Amino acid sequence: MVIIGVISDTHGLLRPEALIALRGSDYILHAGDIGDPAILSQLGKLAPVTAIRGNVDWAAWAENIPATDVLEVGGISIYTLHNLNQLDLKPEAAGFSVVVYGHSHVAKHETKNGVLYFNPGSAGPRRFRLPVTLGRLTVQVGKVSGEILEILPGAE
Repeated sequence: MVIIGVISDTHGLLRPEALIALRGSDYILHAGDIGDPAILSQLGKLAPVTAIRGNVDWAAWAENIPATDVLEVGGISIYTLHNLNQLDLKPEAAGFSVVVYGHSHVAKHETKNGVLYFNPGSAGPRRFRLPVTLGRLTVQVGKVSGEILEILPGAE
């Protein structure tokens, strides 16, 4: 069994609750809008990190972070991008089991054409009245399942 912590839209804020929720992850995916390179360093102390650049990640520190990336683990391929509207391939035809994305700050977990589309929501500053969330993917015997975790209940 492989556990992949999934986080997005930190916008420069890595909450202690997020670090606690990500403990025990074998890998961590950051789906963009990182906001501060120190966040990737902190996450890297927990597990290997695959991160992609979001629309707010345009400072010099983010120049070498790719816009999309692929993580292959436990017999599955995970395609990560920030904004799902910019998906320019058919994941099922390309052999991806999962598409991880962020941008909307709205957590989502749905399967289409045999592909899991997974948005962990936002773990950074609360936006509107949306919950503060991140996600977890579990890979077992070539199959993947996902769950959304609310890490900061209630209003701030």
